[in-house]
This record gives sequence, structure tokens and C-alpha cells, in this order.
Amino acid sequence: AVAMLRELRRRWGSYKYRFVPWLALNLRRQRRTLRYVPESSQDKIIADEDVFKTLLKTFKALFINDFSRQADILALLPEVKCQYLELLTVEQKRSKVNSCNHQDQHVFTPEEVLFNTLGFSVSRDQSSLVSAGTGVFVTKGFVPKGTVVSMYPGTVYRKHEPIFFQSLGNPFIFRCIDGVLIDGNDKGLSRSVYRSCSRRDQLGPFQMSDESWLTATPQNPLAVGQYVNNCSHANVCYQEFDVPGHFPVELKQYLPNIVYSHDIESHLRCVVLVTLRDIKQGEELFSNYYTVVS
Repeated sequence: AVAMLRELRRRWGSYKYRFVPWLALNLRRQRRTLRYVPESSQDKIIADEDVFKTLLKTFKALFINDFSRQADILALLPEVKCQYLELLTVEQKRSKVNSCNHQDQHVFTPEEVLFNTLGFSVSRDQSSLVSAGTGVFVTKGFVPKGTVVSMYPGTVYRKHEPIFFQSLGNPFIFRCIDGVLIDGNDKGLSRSVYRSCSRRDQLGPFQMSDESWLTATPQNPLAVGQYVNNCSHANVCYQEFDVPGHFPVELKQYLPNIVYSHDIESHLRCVVLVTLRDIKQGEELFSNYYTVVS
């Protein structure tokens, strides 16, 4: 009986941080479940403008790479179409593609687009840590310190929104400084909720979010941040980023986040992972879970 109680206590000790009702009662006593930032300015490793520029640059490259399948969107945005045609022409010259027929455009994989755009690629693989499951690695190139290296995907829940059932046995719930939660689980109920919200918000051909991170082949190669493992020698950290209202509508199809309640007027919360040091090819990304409900 003593051994059984000891085992139950051990299991509860590892599970309680995933149990949202428990968190609500213990936030004041447990800083581990909430990022502690004495001054708000210290939360930003890099400026929001730098995050915005990186996402914009990457998403534009993905859009151009997938240009032949964007006809419905471009038909509704003639001015935007002209801008992308100019960018596509530059890309064609750079790739030594002389044909004016877009069907002849060479299509890269999302990982190749990321490497061609930012100089590195990341992907999921078996973690180097024992019994850690899936991890995230820099598979090609070099990542300088202070670079957005991935994003934390998932459904965004405001305070007091229902996440009880999604939280059960879920190690992928990220807690922001202001109490906003991001459910990055790509399976079970969490998966169904994300897909439902994503399709709810679609406006004709305009997708307001990316569902592909729920699959083995995400169209946004940065959307793997939920699989970054915890380690004492962290080389990345989490940084919150609110997507500005002027974010190009045609590029929202690459945002791996969606709000649970669509009637709330506020910016979409995203979380990016920023490198704390230079990271070489072959290295695994490690964070510190003091920012994650785990």
C-alpha cells in the first residue's frame, strides 16, 4: 500500500503541471508554470519588428514557391498579384528559369525554401535525449544567435475559455505571460478543435491559418516548435508575438495558430523560438520548460 501511494504521488508530481484546474489554483505559488519577467522589456530577446520581418520573408518565399496554386487568391488581389509576379520573376532569374510559364516553375520542398530564404532548415526526428521521443534538429545550414528558428503552433485560448478536456494528458500546452494558453497537441481532441476553428474562419479562398502542422509534412517548416525538448543547456527560448492587423491576408495561410473564440477583437497570439547562441547543422534545439505547462 505504501509503495502504491508513493507511485501515485510520483505520477501526480509529473502530471499536475498539465492539469489546468490545478494550475489555476497554484499559479501564485508555482512560478514554473508561468514565465517570470521582472520587466516586460526583458521578455524580448529580439524586437517584434525582427520577428515580423522574418515571418514575412519566409511566408512570401513559401507563397512564391507555391505560386501556381494561388490563382483563386490572386484573382481577388490584382495589386498584390503584380507584386508577386515581380518577385517571381526575380526568383526565376536567380534559379535560371527562363520560361514565363508558371507551370514550369521549379517547386522546392518547404524545408528547401526555408534554407534558401534564411540559410537553415529544421525538422522533426528522434531526440538525442533518452526517452524524450520526438525532437527538433537543424538539419542543414547555420543559425546565428538571435534568429527565429521555429514557431509554437496550436489553438489560442484566452482566459476562462474551456480547455479542461484538451488539457488531460496533454504535454503541449504553452502558457503565456498574460495567461493565454496555446494548445500545440496535434492529436486527439486538440487536433479536432484546431481544424474546426480553422475552417470556421476561412473566408472563401483565404485561409486564416495553417492546418498542415497537424500532419507529417507541414507547409510552414517553422511550425515544429512544440516538439522542442527540455534540457538544462537550452539553446533557444520562447518569445511571444502578436500578429499585427496589417499582416498580409494572403500569407495568413502559413500562420500555425488560430483563436478558439472568433468573436474576440484582438491580435492573434503567436509564440516563436529564438536562438540564444549560434547553432550548427546537426544540433538539436533545446528549450527550458519554465515557460511551458509540462
